[in-house]
Amino acid sequence: MTTEQVAASINPWTVAQRQFDLAADRLNLDPGLRRVLREPRRELTVHFPVKMDDGSVQVFTGYRVQHNVGRGPAKGGIRYHQDVTLDDVKALAMWMTWKCAVVGIPFGGGKGGVVVDPKKLSRRELEGLTRRFATEIEVLIGPERDIPAPDVNTNAQVMAWMMDTFSMHQGYTVPGVVTGKPVGLGGSEGRNEATARGTVYCVAEAARHLGLDLRSSRVVIQGFGNAGSIAASLIAREGARVVGVSDSVGGIFAPEGLDIDRVLKWKAEHGTVRGFPGATAISNAQLLELECDVLIPAALENQITTANADRIKARVVAEAANGPTTPDADELLHSRGIFLIPDVLCNAGGVTVSYFEWVQDLNRDHWSEEIVNAKLHEIMVRAFDETVAMAAKEDVNMRTAAYLLAVDRVASATALRGLYP
Repeated sequence: MTTEQVAASINPWTVAQRQFDLAADRLNLDPGLRRVLREPRRELTVHFPVKMDDGSVQVFTGYRVQHNVGRGPAKGGIRYHQDVTLDDVKALAMWMTWKCAVVGIPFGGGKGGVVVDPKKLSRRELEGLTRRFATEIEVLIGPERDIPAPDVNTNAQVMAWMMDTFSMHQGYTVPGVVTGKPVGLGGSEGRNEATARGTVYCVAEAARHLGLDLRSSRVVIQGFGNAGSIAASLIAREGARVVGVSDSVGGIFAPEGLDIDRVLKWKAEHGTVRGFPGATAISNAQLLELECDVLIPAALENQITTANADRIKARVVAEAANGPTTPDADELLHSRGIFLIPDVLCNAGGVTVSYFEWVQDLNRDHWSEEIVNAKLHEIMVRAFDETVAMAAKEDVNMRTAAYLLAVDRVASATALRGLYP
């Protein structure tokens, strides 16, 4: 099987539960608590009609899952993708629970998705789909209940439509119902760059921890959407040499380093990084196996598996995407001395600044980007240090260490609240 076929055959919900089980075993978690945390609290599936530009009516399927709300309202993005499944959304919701707990913000985990290829929709169709989906999941969402955010193929405009739809039904403006909004509608400064910025903060801390000079490091980034492209720009500004990047079409490689500003312009003009002058065209599978110091998977789940983990040549793997590495691959990377920064820590910058946005909305306040970035840096560095300390104390890899921290925090909150009624 090819790397792509292996990835497609792996169920992310099975991966998420297995990752949880490893931590639960080590924590000797109470069996009742274990059963509670191993499953989502709520799963909503909706089938809703949208009127298309040609006058026809299409029915789309969407999901919203709340994994745990023991530490606060559910929090998590909404993705629009033709391959979204309920199991994908359940896994992503569980990962959000641990992510919020690792960085210590008072949210539980949620996630949503619609089975659609948004690139095939007009702007009017996209708005109609978004507003109808927001109406369907309104039974679950709200600023004190469940707060959506952007994810794969969704953005600030989609969040603006969702916020407006919810607000129209309430009869007054409710900016805190979603995060990742445009700044002019209550969005936070720095939110668009937050996931990538948090990833780069973690990479810088890992480099310091390992004695690696980031300024002379070679970096490879899989995925050139929001997280990947911004991470490329930010890490290049730190002096690192970005030698390879890719998007859904394919990748490019230049051993002397890519001019990221020029790659961004090329992607904007051509819709892909492929064909960039002076670079060698490679596949996404080849890109992951390039010789480099830092590999940043910033695309989709299950990219590093047992099929390719023994060929990963990076010193550091920084998971800007959710779930890019399978549990078996984790063990292979760890046994080879590769330092992995797990997704629940590495890409938590997005949800952390979403928390800042939510706080600003509830208080009708607005912080400068300097304040946002300073607060983000403090939280990411503290979470990284706590995870490294746990890994050393328990003699485990970084993912297990992050899960030990997160699962213990969520389990403690759930146990303190007790069972109702």
